[in-house]
Amino acid sequence: MSQFRYSVTDDLSEPLLEMTAILSRFAPSDGAHRTPIAPLQLIRNGAMVETFQSEQKPALYVVIQGQQEVRLRDERYRFGSLECLLVTQAQSLVFRSEEASQSRPLLLIRLDIEPAIISQLIFDADLKHLLKKKPSSGLHVEPLDLPLLEAMLRLLRLLDTPQDIAMLAPLAYKEILYRLLRGQHGHQLRDVVMVNSQNHRVAQAVEWLNQHFRQPLRIEELAQRINLCTSSLHHRFKEMTGMSPLQYQKRLRLEEAHRLMLQERVEASVACYRVGYESPSQFSREYSRFFGASPRNHIVALRRASL
Repeated sequence: MSQFRYSVTDDLSEPLLEMTAILSRFAPSDGAHRTPIAPLQLIRNGAMVETFQSEQKPALYVVIQGQQEVRLRDERYRFGSLECLLVTQAQSLVFRSEEASQSRPLLLIRLDIEPAIISQLIFDADLKHLLKKKPSSGLHVEPLDLPLLEAMLRLLRLLDTPQDIAMLAPLAYKEILYRLLRGQHGHQLRDVVMVNSQNHRVAQAVEWLNQHFRQPLRIEELAQRINLCTSSLHHRFKEMTGMSPLQYQKRLRLEEAHRLMLQERVEASVACYRVGYESPSQFSREYSRFFGASPRNHIVALRRASL
């Protein structure tokens, strides 16, 4: 288990209060909120919930208020206020908000990291000397320092002046990525741009499954699509996601069916076919094994709990 404890100093408390106010305005309800700044999402959770997230590209998560736990297979990472989680590999994660309530919700920033901009910054700032270190899980928890926090705050402030976003958001965004590159895990971001690696090919497989999980999965065709043999695909895919491609597809289908039934109030029999199942009985069995209750009973219990 990886865990940091970070005290809020006077230098950091004022920016933190301003960031909390901005998130409270632009993420007024539970869930993930997209913003006019394309890579930026604001997340609010007013209850202790667990969600499955399939990461297709590198991302930075910053907790502004509350406590977040992230699970990758058997590893657990916790990070709290003014700590961040850097995700540098495509993989499947389980997020659990801790100690969250409507009076004090979890407030979280998610920032997509574009490999093309990382590559440009490495060249422009002459950071090619970043040393390659031993392979890691692709998850890194660390405290925020003041320069990175101030860059994040400048990006958030632009939400209040949308006329400035087109000109100034790219500058703040590049500064954030530059400071990450100069940080203790900069070498991990450098490795992200090595597009011919097996990790990149498996990331392509993950992205294809995310977009086509409703379709029948043929492993040989998927391996051919990303130019890997089937054994390498299975090995690297499980190493990165903790699941086989078939298990990953099943999880995507069940998570989407759960969303359709809970948020769009779609009947289980309809959700079953919409996510790619051909057999309602198979869907019900697999849903029950995954969520611990039949589709109908699970959704009814969740709706009652939210009242």
